[in-house]
Amino acid sequence: MANAASGMAVNDDCKLKFLELKAKRTYRFIVFKIDEKLKQVIVEKVGEPILGYDDFAACLPTNECRYAIYDFDFVTEENCQKSKIFFIAWSPDTSRVRSKMLYASSKDRFKRELDGIQVELQVTDPTEMGLDVIRGHAN
Repeated sequence: MANAASGMAVNDDCKLKFLELKAKRTYRFIVFKIDEKLKQVIVEKVGEPILGYDDFAACLPTNECRYAIYDFDFVTEENCQKSKIFFIAWSPDTSRVRSKMLYASSKDRFKRELDGIQVELQVTDPTEMGLDVIRGHAN
């Protein structure tokens, strides 16, 4: 089932890995990329639960677009342990225009396939997704 606007389907593994992150907390993060030859969104990398935010940020290429899911654990002011699932649309200023357009036109369809996203960030620069920004959106 390809997206008419961009022609990008969503590989079943994307949904499976997301469900594992959401329900079983099998992963801390998932990085997705569009495979233009296959014309679909695929899983590029998964991060084990022991990995931290810096490990996640280091997985995003400096000049290529990606989608990412990050499971952020935090403690509320009431001292409750919580987590929020972030969807990050990584589109660095240095990436190709065609790539930015492809990711932008495929984003909504891809997000609809992943039920349970709580916060969405559109990011063009690492400073826009620093840990302080993530914390700010979690509360």
